[in-house]
Amino acid sequence: MTAPIVAHVGAGVAPLTTAALLYVGAAASSLLRFEGDVSGAPLTRAHFARLSWMALVGAGVAPTLLAWGLQRTGGTVGSLLLNLEAVFTVLLAWVVYREPIGRRVALALLLMTCGGVALVSGIGSSTAWNALGALAVAGATCAWGLDNTLSRSLAQQDPLKVVATKGALGASLTGAAAYLWGERAPSWSAALVLLACGATGYGLSLRLYLRAQRRLGAARTGSIFSVAPFVGAALAFALGERASALAVMISCMFFLTGLWLHLTEQHHHHHVHEATDHEHPHRHDDGHHEHEHDPPFFGEHSHPHHHEHTEHDHDHLPDVHHDHSH
Repeated sequence: MTAPIVAHVGAGVAPLTTAALLYVGAAASSLLRFEGDVSGAPLTRAHFARLSWMALVGAGVAPTLLAWGLQRTGGTVGSLLLNLEAVFTVLLAWVVYREPIGRRVALALLLMTCGGVALVSGIGSSTAWNALGALAVAGATCAWGLDNTLSRSLAQQDPLKVVATKGALGASLTGAAAYLWGERAPSWSAALVLLACGATGYGLSLRLYLRAQRRLGAARTGSIFSVAPFVGAALAFALGERASALAVMISCMFFLTGLWLHLTEQHHHHHVHEATDHEHPHRHDDGHHEHEHDPPFFGEHSHPHHHEHTEHDHDHLPDVHHDHSH
């Protein structure tokens, strides 16, 4: 829901300032803990370089491009274009982590790409300025796809610390750039709304995203996340935006079909788990954590633990325990 709200409220706010406020809110949201939060493995100095890159591309470049693009495309088109984040995430997960892409997923990516092309070409027929805005939003999704790929190796770390560090670094970067660029300060009302959008759509969202990556892998999590743009487009429509109706309808058809193909994919084969020692949040009813506690412990928890060599056959996704080659 944040994209149409940012487009509506942030229309008069400069893009670097918008990006800074969004990630100040994201960093502030990490101060809140919820029942069931599991800390995960601690962050170390070795993680700082990766977090810095995540802050640069995910909390600096991406939200700045998004803010600039939304001011020129509007909430409906901007929201739907966010589906391209899944395309970039899946492709990067395949290149970097060798997550498998079968025919079904490949067809899903092709359809979702066609949806993005339909949107850009549809609004580009009205004004070139709108097309540049759409390309800026697409560039933001590419940056966030890279951010998702970088964050995968941190999926086992404490999500609150990841969110706080990334948000603080990103807000400092864009805030300093906004000051040096001479951007005007926004009104208090606009600033508060953007802070709230950052706390929910970027802070809480990232915490939930990292939790999902632990169980599903970067590609599948990115695909499920593609449900979000349709919520944003519906809200933009409710707010009265009626831009590029034909292009929106065609792109929705492509995006929804591609999303359905990806979400319904099944992956099943005989595979091997080598013996290993690591730490991450886990449960004892998932078929991969059979160690014992005295007294017994139920629910999700985190601690260093050992896995014995195991071979079995079941439906699985490229999570932390299924990073094998194909």
